[in-house]
Amino acid sequence: MSRIEEIIAELEDYFENCKFQPLSNTKIIVNKDEVDEIIDALKNSTPDEIKRYSKMVSNKDAILADAQKKADALIEQTKARAQEMITEHEIMQQAYAQANEVVTIASNQAQEILDKATDDANDIRTSAITYTDQLLANLASIISNAIAVNNENYTNLIASLQENLNLVNTNRGELHEQDQAADTDSQTASADAAADGISVIASSGDEE
Repeated sequence: MSRIEEIIAELEDYFENCKFQPLSNTKIIVNKDEVDEIIDALKNSTPDEIKRYSKMVSNKDAILADAQKKADALIEQTKARAQEMITEHEIMQQAYAQANEVVTIASNQAQEILDKATDDANDIRTSAITYTDQLLANLASIISNAIAVNNENYTNLIASLQENLNLVNTNRGELHEQDQAADTDSQTASADAAADGISVIASSGDEE
C-alpha cells in the first residue's frame, strides 16, 4: 500500500469516528486542525508518489521491453524443447521401427532355422526308416533262406533216415526168414531121423 493510500484510509477512519451535528444525520463535527494536518500530509506525500508513478510510467517501455525479451526467450526455449521432444520422439520412433525390423528379421531367421531343422529331422527319420527297413528286409530274407535250407536239409535227413530204417527192417526181415528156414530144416531133419529109427526098430522085430 502506498503512502497516499494510507493517508486516505486514515482520513476515512477519522470521518467515520466523527460525531454528527445535532439534529442532522449527514453533517459531522470535525476538528479543523486535525483535518488540515491530514490534508497537509496528503499534499506532502503526493509529489513523492507522483514521482514514483511517473518513474514507473517512464520506465514502462523498458519494463515492457524486458518482459517481451523474457517472453521471447521463454518462447524460444519452449520451441527448442518442443523441437528436442519432437526429435527425441522421431528418434524413438526410428528406434522402435528398427527394433521391430530386427525382431522381424530374427523371427524369420529363427523360423527358417526351425523349418530347416524340421525338414532335416524328417529326412533323417525317413532315411533311418528306409535303412532300417532294408536291414530288416535283408534279415528276413536271410532267415527265410536259412529256414528253407534247414527244411530241405531236414527233409533230406528224414528221407535218409527213413531209407536206412527201411534197409534195417529189410535186413531184419531177411534175417528172420533165414532163422525160420533154419528151424524148419532142423525140424525136418529131426523128423527124418526119428522116422529112420522107427524103421530100424521095426525091422529088428520082424527078424526075431
